[in-house]
Amino acid sequence: MLQIKRFIEKVSLSEGRRMKDVVLPLDEARFLRDELAKLLSDLHEKNSVEKKEEIIKVQITGGSFK
Repeated sequence: MLQIKRFIEKVSLSEGRRMKDVVLPLDEARFLRDELAKLLSDLHEKNSVEKKEEIIKVQITGGSFK
């Protein structure tokens, strides 16, 4: 999350100075990319696990019908 926080701070600072561009050195951009990819991967994995664990139980009774 550190790289994402740094990016947010850079964008906020640029907005405060009314700059049109935010420039990241390649190393920072790589770290940000890796952090975002890990977050997205973790989120996807979490959603996949939650869907697999969903149990649906259906019980059908005929009542008094014979």
